[in-house]
Amino acid sequence: MTSPDTTPPVEETSAQAVTTFDAFARFAHAAPPAPPQPGQTPRSLEERLAYHSRFVTVRTPAIETLARQVRTLMILGRHQHITARPSLIVTGPATTGKTTALLQVGRTCHLAHTRRAAPGDDSVPVAYVLVPPGATAKTLAGEFARYLGIPVTTRMTTAQITTAVCHTYTAAGVKLVLIDEIHRLNPRTSTGAEAADWLKDLTERVPATFVYAGIDVTASAVFSGVRGAQLAGRASLIDCGALPARAGEREPFRELIAALEAALDLSAHRPGSLPRLAPYLHERTAGRIGSLAPLIRQAAIEAILAGSEHITRTLLDSIALDHLAEEHYRPRTPARRARPTDR
Repeated sequence: MTSPDTTPPVEETSAQAVTTFDAFARFAHAAPPAPPQPGQTPRSLEERLAYHSRFVTVRTPAIETLARQVRTLMILGRHQHITARPSLIVTGPATTGKTTALLQVGRTCHLAHTRRAAPGDDSVPVAYVLVPPGATAKTLAGEFARYLGIPVTTRMTTAQITTAVCHTYTAAGVKLVLIDEIHRLNPRTSTGAEAADWLKDLTERVPATFVYAGIDVTASAVFSGVRGAQLAGRASLIDCGALPARAGEREPFRELIAALEAALDLSAHRPGSLPRLAPYLHERTAGRIGSLAPLIRQAAIEAILAGSEHITRTLLDSIALDHLAEEHYRPRTPARRARPTDR
């Protein structure tokens, strides 16, 4: 379910940090943090602290599925000029790796283009845009403009910004558009409806494959009404949910733990000790990679600072996770026991 041996891991990156082309290009070309190699000279304490702070991200099933489908849809869309190309929607609960999957696929596409590009090719293969809170057609258009550094003034109308965006994106050769936080779009409001219509118009005017990601998109307003039906009718769905403890004969969550453990740089950690804690870790994180990875990273840093150089359940249990994970594992308001009169 994970493939840490065949694909270089990538570091976690803030979505907000890559919303311009220059920043995204730096992210795509940055050398990923390298796990310790056999025979390698031991790194210093500061180097190991920095390494575990950035750490690695393995290719999850969601990343594998998204990469495969994006590649297929981009091939399908190369010669489609009449209507909007088929698109993808990545959905799932919070902290399940949607943004990581989006950025990893975008990075792969960017690097593949760079390897094939002729000298002097200044085309832009990938655009990454965050839907702003309370998005309107104009603010959303402004985010697309900002990614490529298109000048926008307060006096410009939405139509003027749109024309500039469509012209520049087409001229730049953008082939993959990644739109994150799509759940912020609310077509039930007048401004949200205008933003949804603007986005639909953009997909028909820019010859690119569009991929959207958001929290529980199928249950949000994005899929509601006529506008939602138009989006749903053009997009395939990829569910980036929590990893199950078992799927058939596989144990995807245990495999993920093993991949993360293999990347640790601790001198006294016993291989296999974290996968043996898979039932506990699954309960602790509800199977969410966005909770599991920080837990292991923080535990590794604590182990280095304490001098123990290994991760134990006691250490893991002492670390406070995100509120979502903590409420799942240690609810502050336990369920009230039914009294005889309640039955």
